[in-house]
Amino acid sequence: MGVVTAVTWTIAALAGVYLLWLWLSGGGLRRAKVTRFPVALIFSHPALAVSALGFWVAGLVTGSRALVWAAFAVLAVAALLGFAMFTRWLGGGRHERGGRGIPVVAVVLHGVAGVTTFALVFLSASAARVF
Repeated sequence: MGVVTAVTWTIAALAGVYLLWLWLSGGGLRRAKVTRFPVALIFSHPALAVSALGFWVAGLVTGSRALVWAAFAVLAVAALLGFAMFTRWLGGGRHERGGRGIPVVAVVLHGVAGVTTFALVFLSASAARVF
């Protein structure tokens, strides 16, 4: 299960990096005062996800269930922030704009991979053995 989780986490991370790059290259920081996405929200989401990944890897390496549960807790906060951004993105009509803005496919891929990762980390934390 660890390898599958690593693969889904990698897919989510790559799609997330692509989305962040699109936001930054589209002037996300320059338009921070008029955007519906606060800068703290934009950068907290990936920072927490990377922190959770660190806890998860440490938990797998050491066999510590406490570290894997810590990874799940931190990932849960990152997921809530991601869900907040997703609902704001939907509410702002950004998904309906033709060739402008963030591609729907990238958002869906990031979300599906993220939810799958979240479920797999929970299953890893719940398992009798971490490996």
